Amino acid sequence: MTRIESAKPVWLTPIGKRTAEAGLRDAATAACAVNGDAARALDLARALGGSVPRPGSGQTRRLFETLASLAAADLTAGRVVEAHLDALAILDQAGVDPAGLVGGGTTESSWGVFAAEGTGSRLDARPAGGGSWQLDGTKPWCSLARSLSHALVTAHTSATTRRLFEVDLADPGITVHTEAWVGRGLPAVPSGPVEFRGVRARPVGDDGWYLRRPGFAWGGIGVAACWWGGAVGVARRVWESVLEREPDQIALAHLGALDLALTTAGVSLTDAAAAIDAGDAAGEQGALLAARVRGQVARTVDEVITRTGHALGPAPLALEARHSARVSDLQLYVRQHHAERDDAALGRRLRDAGVSPW
Repeated sequence: MTRIESAKPVWLTPIGKRTAEAGLRDAATAACAVNGDAARALDLARALGGSVPRPGSGQTRRLFETLASLAAADLTAGRVVEAHLDALAILDQAGVDPAGLVGGGTTESSWGVFAAEGTGSRLDARPAGGGSWQLDGTKPWCSLARSLSHALVTAHTSATTRRLFEVDLADPGITVHTEAWVGRGLPAVPSGPVEFRGVRARPVGDDGWYLRRPGFAWGGIGVAACWWGGAVGVARRVWESVLEREPDQIALAHLGALDLALTTAGVSLTDAAAAIDAGDAAGEQGALLAARVRGQVARTVDEVITRTGHALGPAPLALEARHSARVSDLQLYVRQHHAERDDAALGRRLRDAGVSPW
């Protein structure tokens, strides 16, 4: 039975100038070896931290292609590496050297970004003297908090204002809860609440900086690059199927529709990378761009999962571990996009701008 090489690089557009293949192939090969193991994914994140371009560096397309190539090979790898790289990019934007932070971050550090908010949970920050702060409360949706060495965490400094802080996750005041995590997707990357009790922290940027900075929108597009790469990985199984036997018209129709959806989403990511590097994705422009790209890619993911299931039937989901895991991982991962609620937020943003978008 024919199988497409899982470590095949992913490019944002199927034609035109491509970035160096060797680096992407090496990254995808390493991601394939992760095979759903979070510890191996963290090793890969640390290995890539110093070599993958930062967003806005003039090589944003290369960044997105790297994330997509990782996710196409293994979504655990893509999910973990993206968060680590995002944290390093945030520190770069803030002009902060990780080695000088709480707990003495090093090249062996592994990073997450804990910025979600949830009903019934709140994390507060107050000055503790000497330029240090103290965190108290609960932060929801903290992925891999037991496995990471450090995290960037948003906390309330007033009733309406949040600030970003760096914490050493080995602090004895931190309690991680993952007992409620039952997801079949990304099972090695549990996300649960973390309790902070008198945890020492250091601010990164001033009040509101985390949300104001251009990189906030860019990071959201980087996540979409992982979703898109995961969709490519799923769709490759349909391509394999048409090589295994003579396809009928229905199979060819699904293949063509998958190509249209994936190519269109890839072009949106390519255009976004160009806009970021050109300085055209800051402020409201960046927020609007991120909302559109994330929405486009999320729709593509949903279509890819549905069409792949229709084209292949139950056998790959029931009998092929990598394909079954990839579909489950992607279904969970893409739900970081809030579907109609994010569509409504985009509609509100357009309405408030008061200018016809088309």
